[in-house]
Amino acid sequence: MTSHTAASDAHDEIYFVTKTLDLKVGAVETKRQEILDYFHKTFSLYESLFECLNGEAAFYARANTLRHPLIFYYGHTAVFFMNKLNVAGLINTRVCPIIESSLAVGVDEMSWDDLNDKNYDWPTPETVKSYRDKVRNLIDNFIRHCNFSMPIDKNNPLWIIMMGIEHERIHLETSTVLVRELPLSLVKPHALWGAICDERGLAPVNELISVDGGPLELGKPNDSSFYGWDNEYGTSNVDVNSFKASKYLVSNHEFRAFVEGGGYTSEKYWSPEGWAWVSYQKAEYPKFWIKSGATYQYRAMLEVIDMPWNWPVDINCLEAKAFCNWKSEQMGVHIRMPTEAEWHKLRARVETDQPDWDNAPGNINLEYEASSCPVNRHIFKDGFFDVIGNVWQWTETPIDGYDGFEVHEAYDDFSTPTFDGKHNLIKGGSWASTGNIALEKSRYAFRRHFYQHSGLRYVEGAPLPAPKLNLYEMDSLVTKDLEFQYGQGHFSATNFAVTCVNAVAEYLEGQQMHRALDIGCGTGRSSFELAKYYDHVDAVDISVRLIDPPVNLQKTGVQRFVVPDEGELVSYKEVKLADFDMYEAVKDKVTFLQGDACNLADKFKDYNLVFAGNLIDNLYDPEAFLRTIMGRISSGGLLVIISPYNWTEVHTARDKWLGGFKASTGENYKTLEGITDILTPAFERVDTPRDIPFVMRETARSFTHGISEMSLWKKI
Repeated sequence: MTSHTAASDAHDEIYFVTKTLDLKVGAVETKRQEILDYFHKTFSLYESLFECLNGEAAFYARANTLRHPLIFYYGHTAVFFMNKLNVAGLINTRVCPIIESSLAVGVDEMSWDDLNDKNYDWPTPETVKSYRDKVRNLIDNFIRHCNFSMPIDKNNPLWIIMMGIEHERIHLETSTVLVRELPLSLVKPHALWGAICDERGLAPVNELISVDGGPLELGKPNDSSFYGWDNEYGTSNVDVNSFKASKYLVSNHEFRAFVEGGGYTSEKYWSPEGWAWVSYQKAEYPKFWIKSGATYQYRAMLEVIDMPWNWPVDINCLEAKAFCNWKSEQMGVHIRMPTEAEWHKLRARVETDQPDWDNAPGNINLEYEASSCPVNRHIFKDGFFDVIGNVWQWTETPIDGYDGFEVHEAYDDFSTPTFDGKHNLIKGGSWASTGNIALEKSRYAFRRHFYQHSGLRYVEGAPLPAPKLNLYEMDSLVTKDLEFQYGQGHFSATNFAVTCVNAVAEYLEGQQMHRALDIGCGTGRSSFELAKYYDHVDAVDISVRLIDPPVNLQKTGVQRFVVPDEGELVSYKEVKLADFDMYEAVKDKVTFLQGDACNLADKFKDYNLVFAGNLIDNLYDPEAFLRTIMGRISSGGLLVIISPYNWTEVHTARDKWLGGFKASTGENYKTLEGITDILTPAFERVDTPRDIPFVMRETARSFTHGISEMSLWKKI
């Protein structure tokens, strides 16, 4: 194809069918062109989905109360490119800082998610489209001119581009579900997305087919040829017992017997979580069924049709589990969802993967219609149908990392927030699964009450033990910070967070004490300490990995974690809020949120105090942070800056350092001078900078000692 060079001509043709790229083979310029093509195809295909929205109101309607309106997702994927390239230090520019903060953080119903529309001033669709055009041109230029070598690995600049492309492919699929959840009046016909399957009829009778067990190694090697998310890498060795699996995915017809047999009114079939969901939702049948007299209709993405009884049913994990329990009663054998490993035993019947097939062997990769199709159309080896494609298949397996799991620095919250026992893996892909999502080794998980284009293949197998949840935080970045923030201190250094906040408290007499911001809050000890003095504290950190533990502390009062002692030996520790003075009284005064200190959303404003503890020398643009934060502080409010000024190019490019170098005069230029030059005359210093020592535990016999300087500034 001919590459697009500008946004104005990039949408001349939509490329509906694509395949993810081999990143290990090929010459540099050939691969550059392939990635450029893949980027434009993805960007255009994603934009085509929003052409299905009927009028501006459709962009702002909340299709799902647990998701943002579609205007967020329209801009979010372009924002992702910009934010990740900035965080990775590959670019040093912004297209629109406001959009790049307000459309940055998605929603998975985490405690730190913000679904309050009052906190958002959504842009217009025209504004977002203009923004997307500018980002398209910027990314196009980056791909064309960046220096890289083959093969492309996690440290390659084009890995971040592939991250952005595959992230957009995820949202392409999840947004089709949101469009499907909109009222019919808010969508309109579309040549591509409205081309649904016209094969409808009687469903086949399902049956069980035997599957041999055996040893299995799960996980993707680090030298895989294709882009992957962090949770795909590592290994897990499993011995799979022989089992039986249903020949077909569960059809709408097969599920109807559960509905009409009282499935939604009989608590005995449901888990406690499932019954709570049924009771709250007052669910009587699957979400995309529409009761029509004595029968049902079916909501496809853009229209309502007569019920296709031979298509797979769309259900969430809770419904799938309840159906299996009902089916067990009907059949007199133990029926359940497959495990991740059992699905892979079935997947072994597919001899190709997406980049290698001439035509998709199942209803996947948008290679057929923009909808499900009959469960007996795509046959695979040994008589199974829809081993991949049509709809996702729920599993019994909560997602967790394989042995050797490591996060990628540029996207450290992709997987770890889901390692909570509340997100079950879905396997096999759907008709809308493209890119990385359509690969054999892909791993995606959703909360059990969420809807995707997901259904069920059931198995007859032995009952499973209760899943083993990792009750102890083991992420080394998180555990090190928990020990640092909640420990008693080491040697002559007392607890750093407590010492700093106590020092600040000396200057609070006569100050307004309504709102404080703890920016770069980490695991939150300073946030809780500030709440002893302020009516409300916003605690913000760019890393979700770090803010999950204090959120858990708020909810449960306890956070357990593991610290290294020596070699493979560890110590198990726990933090209890009840052990800390006044914490029960102040814990609910703190709100933990994800945010980028260098590009904060507009909602973070009107603070009487901003506390930046050991932050500025870890930022990619510390001057941008200071200039932004100045306007977020009320008149007479305080800015607290604490830092060891440990400038390295690992975190901050050399030309972004605030000090620690020779000035043009040839004299030493220290960071405090740089801070002073930026803040004055809007702020005046109200203290004599003081040194605050800290000690961080590495192992039982290894510690890092440092000294931070604290300065307080008052807004004039």
